[in-house]
Amino acid sequence: MPKSKILVVEDDRSLAKVLEYNLTLAGYEVLSAYDGQDGLNQAKLKLPEVIVLDVMIPVIDGLEVCRQLRAHEETRHTPILMLTARSEESDQLVGFTVGADDYVTKPFSVKILLQRIKAMVRRSQSQDGQADVIQRGGIAIDRLKYRVTVDDRLLDLTPSEFRLLDTLIRQPGRAFDRSELIDAALGPDTLVMERTIDVHIRSLRKKLGDQAAARIQTVRGVGYRFQE
Repeated sequence: MPKSKILVVEDDRSLAKVLEYNLTLAGYEVLSAYDGQDGLNQAKLKLPEVIVLDVMIPVIDGLEVCRQLRAHEETRHTPILMLTARSEESDQLVGFTVGADDYVTKPFSVKILLQRIKAMVRRSQSQDGQADVIQRGGIAIDRLKYRVTVDDRLLDLTPSEFRLLDTLIRQPGRAFDRSELIDAALGPDTLVMERTIDVHIRSLRKKLGDQAAARIQTVRGVGYRFQE
């Protein structure tokens, strides 16, 4: 079985080497880039399973790299874990808004980072074995092809948005609180603010369009539900 490829885009070479060593020890094939342009090129060419992306990198910063990856057909669904020295809530929300799936602030525990990468790889691979298709209210989700359409219009969703919509649509009428949706869309090992789900919901509603978006209802004081 081929090793999962992890791309590390980090300009601090000493940190990059530490990550490369530990990821290799954990059984991954590691690709390294030290600036945003090289990271972008490698991601498009080598198609890693997960991208670990520093925000403050030269040539092209991490946020712009993330935007471009999400705009590219081959990498739009690749899980992205962002690294940054910035710990402010607003900085994290910006990262999630441009399409990041997880966010880790420096300094961090390498062991915890490895566990979060492992969880992202597992979630990414688990989609391959789920070939079922579900359709409700003009929205169709195909887990095998990782596609979502609204009245035959193909949507461009991030992996987190895909999992969030998939969770809601499979249990119509059920009210999910934000912590449940964080576990479902981002994974139980992800440490983020509950407001992060609100950011994903706003983006998802915008992509769905007015009629389909109205099916994702806000449950005041709780979270969200899909109304069929």
